Amino acid sequence: MAPLRFSANLSWLFPELSGFPARLRAAGSSGFEAAEIGWPYAEPPEALARAAREAGLRVVLINTPPGDREKGENGLGAVPGRQAAFREGLEQAVLYAKALGCSRIHLMAGRVPKGADRTTVRGEMEVVFLENLRHAAEVLAQENLVGLLEPINTRITDPRYFLDTPQQAAAILQKVGRPNLQLQMDLFHWQIMDGNLTGNVREFLPIVGHVQVAQVPGRGEPDSPGELNFSYLFQLLEDEGYTGFVGCEYQPRGDTAEGLSWLRSYWEMRGRPQAGQ
Repeated sequence: MAPLRFSANLSWLFPELSGFPARLRAAGSSGFEAAEIGWPYAEPPEALARAAREAGLRVVLINTPPGDREKGENGLGAVPGRQAAFREGLEQAVLYAKALGCSRIHLMAGRVPKGADRTTVRGEMEVVFLENLRHAAEVLAQENLVGLLEPINTRITDPRYFLDTPQQAAAILQKVGRPNLQLQMDLFHWQIMDGNLTGNVREFLPIVGHVQVAQVPGRGEPDSPGELNFSYLFQLLEDEGYTGFVGCEYQPRGDTAEGLSWLRSYWEMRGRPQAGQ
């Protein structure tokens, strides 16, 4: 059983530092071998790629653009009438992914339109999502890239998000039927929506292309107070043979580096040399 590999989500970690290049350097100095950036689009891709190389990091995940944040958009993949904008955003994401050497792109589904009833529009939104995902799979295949679908909980984080359970996401992936589209498993969201993490990890891990972690309900470090036993969950992922990256997508309770004691302990238990040793 190989030890898990962790990536620093720099949209969340090191908020005390301004700009992704500085956060990349900090992640490298903290011992990470990989990083992920939700929306890297405010900075030139070449500058980010250079900063990642200098920090000794692989960039392993980015998201498609969110759309118009001022209008409340949070992804466009399933949003009726926004198909052209989704495809434009996909092209931008592919450009960044190629420049960064990043093989995975989270294809954000987006939100149920304001004022609409989820049950009423679910069918229409799924049709739009399937159409966009088939297009995305073809575009990504040309560049040897993988697209990911992430369910986001609608109980706490985003009540209007369209894709909110692993079962819904897996059913959509089955309907699309493209091998380069996979599931993104954020244990924070999955615990809030469904619990049953042991069963769900075992059931869905064969189609999972990326994992993310945070404690529930506070979304802090894995060793912060909460519902989840990450010693058990990390062992479960190892036992089930997961070999992808585990993204640290949480809100640090204080200084990010000081809060990585849980990760240093994990590395020590697995016999990995610490940063600076």
